[in-house]
Amino acid sequence: MTVGQIASAQAGTLESNDIFIRMTAAPDGKGGSIAVESIVMQQFGDDILQTIKDCLAAAGLDGVDIHANDRGALKCTIVARMEAVAARYKEARR
Repeated sequence: MTVGQIASAQAGTLESNDIFIRMTAAPDGKGGSIAVESIVMQQFGDDILQTIKDCLAAAGLDGVDIHANDRGALKCTIVARMEAVAARYKEARR
């Protein structure tokens, strides 16, 4: 990665029963944020958010911004997409 580039990665689609996740470096390199849009936010929003947090912790990532657009994905799909985006993000940072 060259000076001035911001590492980012994405995984998933906007198809039904999937989730699209974009991960970028937080502007200050610390903290980070998680934004979730979902068609099932009222019913499962807390579970989706916790799954994303758990995946970030498992990947050892912090200081990233996550934007997720969920179309009714199952937990296993969310985990798979998070694993993919985390691996792509780590590769982009090299």
